[in-house]
Amino acid sequence: MSVVIQRFEPGTLQTRVQARTAHAIQRGVIHTIPTCFELVEQGGVNFLIRIVSSLASKVQSNAEQRSPSMAVNIKQDPFLPYEQDLFVADISDTHVCLLNKFNVLNHHILMVTRSFQEQDSFLTRSDIEAVLLCLAEFEGLAFYNAGEAAGASQRHKHVQMVPLPLTAEVSHLPIEPLLNAARFEEQIGRIPGLPFSHVLERMNPEWIVFPVEGAQELLEQYLYMLRTVGLSGGEAGGETTSPGPYNFLVTRQWMLLVPRSRECFEGISVNALGFAGGLLVRDQSQLDRLKTCGPMTVLRRVAMC
Repeated sequence: MSVVIQRFEPGTLQTRVQARTAHAIQRGVIHTIPTCFELVEQGGVNFLIRIVSSLASKVQSNAEQRSPSMAVNIKQDPFLPYEQDLFVADISDTHVCLLNKFNVLNHHILMVTRSFQEQDSFLTRSDIEAVLLCLAEFEGLAFYNAGEAAGASQRHKHVQMVPLPLTAEVSHLPIEPLLNAARFEEQIGRIPGLPFSHVLERMNPEWIVFPVEGAQELLEQYLYMLRTVGLSGGEAGGETTSPGPYNFLVTRQWMLLVPRSRECFEGISVNALGFAGGLLVRDQSQLDRLKTCGPMTVLRRVAMC
């Protein structure tokens, strides 16, 4: 007997996210990591640096010490099955919307494939459609961490999205002043202020208005962006291999793709949010290290030059 998928009604996702967040908090199944933040400037960008509170760091450290089987648990798939209390909505026949269980930003959602797919695999038309359907609902930053070296913490494929702005004190993404200086040759843009390999493209507003129809066009642009930075994958035993680690960021106005060389710089982990100008450090010593070397330098060291 087939299961009927009841997709969310247009215009209802943001309300669903807010209501489900309240439910998850009441049930104690969502864990928001307390942080404070500082702005650290380098290269014309006021980076938003979040610092995990000392109490949260202590709790996390104690939990790790109490869990000798943590390495085994990490390998388990948290999305098969997913926690029902984190379920927000059915996006499509292929994707569900879940709350991020361990979040720093409120109303952080995940677009998760119903069946297992590797996190370092190519995005598909159905992945792109899920992104557009969610972006059509409210202003946000969607991002894909393609593989462990790009900051992914789970193998099961998922695209993430956080509402904008990232904080009430900063009205725009920290990286956006540099985007305004981008130089385009046809549809491909380069940003003079970014000292690492990347490619920028403008979003077509019609893709947001007509997300189902726009998914194929956006998919083709995404694949072109990958090829532009030398990430085209290959054939191995008749199967297409991963294109390699990268971060893909999408807003209603632009798309940015950055190939990656490694996950961390001196213990500071970087995912796609870093290339939007938002970084997370565990403690004051990491913050001091980041200030010494500079956040743009950190991005350059974990990207491809």
